[in-house]
Amino acid sequence: MFKLLLTAILLSSPFAMADEFSKEDVARWQKEYEDVAKYGRSLWDASAKVKIGTNGVACAQCHPNGANTHPETYPKFQKQLGKVTAIWEMINWCIKNPLQGTALAADSKEMTALQAYIVSERKGVKLAPGKH
Repeated sequence: MFKLLLTAILLSSPFAMADEFSKEDVARWQKEYEDVAKYGRSLWDASAKVKIGTNGVACAQCHPNGANTHPETYPKFQKQLGKVTAIWEMINWCIKNPLQGTALAADSKEMTALQAYIVSERKGVKLAPGKH
């Protein structure tokens, strides 16, 4: 009896329905992602109010439209860092070196936006972690 009651309570709780969502939810989440990626593009091309570099260089100068970033291949060994790294670490390397800026926190709004932008530019590309 106790197991039956516990099962009924769990199935009626919001936690049991965590994987259920509506079309409206999906549309809202997609718009939020697109807004974050759009902000990432503005950081990428230096049109955002927030500047990630100090010398006038933009990510887009070396990587127009996120070209040659290959986020689908991370984590992978990066010679510049001398280790297997996540994409955010490589983004920070570029911010600190070519852009002469200050590294971003991995969980910052700007880092999330930059990653969302470059991944959005590679939609549909098969994941290939470690590939060079």
